[in-house]
Amino acid sequence: MSTPIAAGDVKALRERTGAGMMDCKRALEETGGDVERAVELLRVRNQAQAAKRGARQATEGVVQSYIHATGKIGVLLEVNCETDFVARNYDFQEFARDVALHIAAANPLYVSEQDVPEDVREAELRIFVEQAQDKPENVRPQVAEGRMRKWLEEIVLLNQAHVNAEKHGGKTIEELRAETSARTGENVIIRRFERFGVGEE
Repeated sequence: MSTPIAAGDVKALRERTGAGMMDCKRALEETGGDVERAVELLRVRNQAQAAKRGARQATEGVVQSYIHATGKIGVLLEVNCETDFVARNYDFQEFARDVALHIAAANPLYVSEQDVPEDVREAELRIFVEQAQDKPENVRPQVAEGRMRKWLEEIVLLNQAHVNAEKHGGKTIEELRAETSARTGENVIIRRFERFGVGEE
């Protein structure tokens, strides 16, 4: 006989993950009430659902702006979804605001890894290979690859952990995007951004 799942546990899991009540209940039932395993299960499922939604057209959305209190840094960001209804949704707009604030602070260069030009990647890889020359020959490729991954985490928006770790618990922008997509039930895409800094080229 399965352990009964308390409504409070379901509600707490929903608040933590943003998943639907029935999804949370099922996840807790499947994991025997183990909250951490249920969180992991929901994250895996959210990613799978988000991947399915990824093929759907996202032509609605918002252009979100953020101006730092000093007036010296500003961001314009376009985030898309599938319907005007979701574009007006609080969760969706809050996500767009959070991403705009993050861009102002973290200064990413590209939205996704696919946006990084091949010649830029190759130039960086050459540098990392050169820097790995003081390592044993058999580990140089792994060292260069590790540095490449770290570099992509630093410059690609979706790979970056949100700067507000207290609010977002170290989740990446991609994880937050997938959660927003799961909560709204629509394909959510960060289309493009522009960051302006006074005196910066």
